[in-house]
Amino acid sequence: MKKHLLYILYISLIFSIQAQNFTWISSKETDYWLQRSIQLQSKTKTNPDIEVVNDQDGILIFKAWGTCFNELGWDALNILGKEEKETIIKQLFSPEGDLKFTMGRFSMNANDYARDWYSCDEVTGDFHLKYFNIDRDKITLIPFIKLAQQYNPNITFWISPWSPPSWMKVNQYYSVRSSEKYNKMSPLSDIILFEDNKDINNDVFPKQLTVNDYFIQEPRYLQAYADYFCKFITAYKHEGIPISMVMYQNEAYSYTNYPGCAWTPEGTIRFNTEYLAPTLEKQHPEVSLFLGTINTNRLELIDQILSDPRMPHSIKGIGFQWEGRQILPHIRKKYPQYKYVQTESECGWGSFDWKAAEHTFNIMNDYLSNGCEEYTFWNAILSDDGENGWGWKQNSLIRIDSKKKSVTYTPEYYAVKHYAHFISPGSKLLSYKNAGSENKPILVFRGVKGEYIIVAGNFQDYPQRIVIKLGAKFLDVQIEAHSLNTFISKS
Repeated sequence: MKKHLLYILYISLIFSIQAQNFTWISSKETDYWLQRSIQLQSKTKTNPDIEVVNDQDGILIFKAWGTCFNELGWDALNILGKEEKETIIKQLFSPEGDLKFTMGRFSMNANDYARDWYSCDEVTGDFHLKYFNIDRDKITLIPFIKLAQQYNPNITFWISPWSPPSWMKVNQYYSVRSSEKYNKMSPLSDIILFEDNKDINNDVFPKQLTVNDYFIQEPRYLQAYADYFCKFITAYKHEGIPISMVMYQNEAYSYTNYPGCAWTPEGTIRFNTEYLAPTLEKQHPEVSLFLGTINTNRLELIDQILSDPRMPHSIKGIGFQWEGRQILPHIRKKYPQYKYVQTESECGWGSFDWKAAEHTFNIMNDYLSNGCEEYTFWNAILSDDGENGWGWKQNSLIRIDSKKKSVTYTPEYYAVKHYAHFISPGSKLLSYKNAGSENKPILVFRGVKGEYIIVAGNFQDYPQRIVIKLGAKFLDVQIEAHSLNTFISKS
């Protein structure tokens, strides 16, 4: 009976594909979004890169594309007039726009793309959070979010802090490291990070691990911080912005001169399992707790946290970004019970160039093929050279010239559009091929309307052929050097 059913599925796949042509959309550094029609072939002399025989089973069901809401993005957007501003938001968030984002991330307290440091309660010793407020957010992040909600009222949201209020930390300051140029933290406080530990491994990130939790590990501080998360969720709920997921810390393994907080494995386990998880369950049971954001490739470190018997009862999923991508396949294989999400696309160094587009295109393939059902971009909008207040120039999808008041949709924007414009929530990943030595990443999806979506890149200096077997037919085309490509079936 099972064999008979599989045969029927196979025959139906063959006949559905035989009736279809494809639209081919390609982009390269000099030309974006070129469209043409192509037909499937009945045979090929080249071995397929991918074969799709049964499209009923999938590797994952994709859930959401999203981006971060940051203060400097809001400032950049407000350089423009009302009509231009709304055009950008529509392209990012409207179901009829280019990128169709359905998810937003924002930070609890300031992040590195805030105007400057702030938290929702900088009153030292306010354990009952009497002075907690989101007044700053009401003039920056919340108007930004509400503008997006006008074009998609069903956006979901998740949060993480970069730093707790400074009085909750052992160094009494928002950053982890001092910087003579970019912050006012005393250089003497840097001793907290490593003390006399000389254990350095240049093959991993970070090459040296903190020996201390920067969050004060006393019960009243830990409980106050868990309550702080809940007050933040409640305050945003009152603003019509529901938060559905939280992560305890952005990049616990980046020891930064901008807002940050270093955690040890034991501190991570203690706060998440003994304080944050039960407090959320009591006050906001509708909110999921994920472990993240994981930005280290020290496999043994994350394994130490996840293998602790307290953890499985506390978290529903895990979020990865930056160096964490390198250990994602190993963690997912060992801990298949969790949901996996990508939490921040890599932002580069302010180049805004085609190389950045290829990099983003490739890591999107990598995260999706390794089981991430959500993907969050970092800054969607920045002005000029993309520099923050702590000296880091970063890329964004849209760049605004503050003097000319002009808008540039960057190469990276089109890299994202090749995926997000077609792969909508509910699309099923059928098969994939990572870039490998050929520098030729490929993904094959079945869209929510039954269409096939094939996304392929070529990062070599010469054209390459891709061959995808769909039932008894072949998509067989040569794609140009350094090109991004999407193929969509049509009746």
